[in-house]
Amino acid sequence: MNSTSTLIPSSLQLLLLVSLALFLPSIKSSSDYSTLIYKNCASQTFKSTSISHSQTLSSLFQELVAHSSQAKFFKTIEGNNETAISGLFQCRGDMSDEECHNCVNAIPQMSDSLCSLAMAARIQLFGCYTHYEADGFHEPDATTSKTNLLYKICGESEAVDGGFVKLRDAAFAALESDVVSGNGFFSSSYDSVQVTAQCEGDLGGCDCGECVNNAVQVAQEECGNSVSGEIYLDKCFINYAYSPVGTHGNSKPGNAASVSL
Repeated sequence: MNSTSTLIPSSLQLLLLVSLALFLPSIKSSSDYSTLIYKNCASQTFKSTSISHSQTLSSLFQELVAHSSQAKFFKTIEGNNETAISGLFQCRGDMSDEECHNCVNAIPQMSDSLCSLAMAARIQLFGCYTHYEADGFHEPDATTSKTNLLYKICGESEAVDGGFVKLRDAAFAALESDVVSGNGFFSSSYDSVQVTAQCEGDLGGCDCGECVNNAVQVAQEECGNSVSGEIYLDKCFINYAYSPVGTHGNSKPGNAASVSL
């Protein structure tokens, strides 16, 4: 038998390569790290004539974006005593340097349109977030707890087998220890439950574990039997999704709630 008879014709090879090239971007776009999750803008604002604060904030964002291709977490202060603004960014631990940079690079424009002259703001995207605060800023009646609930999303409660809550809580229990041993980020599947947790980059191990533990308690109390949920505290976040074999669409949007800065 002719050995060349089993080879794929060059025209077919070209068609396959073109099809693959068209298909791969569609896979990537299914996880858009720059999708806005929530924004918190302080009610206190800079004076509209305060050009110095505007310039300082612009410099801060430039500094954050510049470091986003080299690190997943960066914290700094820009300006002098009168116009100082502290800020940080953090990207998910499983993102590449390029993905992190692209995510953080999308935030300055979003912040300008969403929070404008706010003296403090937090912009949370799917893959990253940033938080800035003017020196001396104090929001009236604001809590200072590091485990303050900022935002939550609870998926719809559905009829699931009685083992769901047990599986979810087992996944949560493992997550609390794994995120500490994973240096502040961990994402994995436990049976049919996908869980992810991340702590702010400068949070110590014990504080990280405590924060995630509090986030787990919020998820259990606030989301109940919801088959998916996202809990964002001031210094950490967790999310989970239950996907038993043979089911689809369990991560339906549910009720979302945010808390002002």
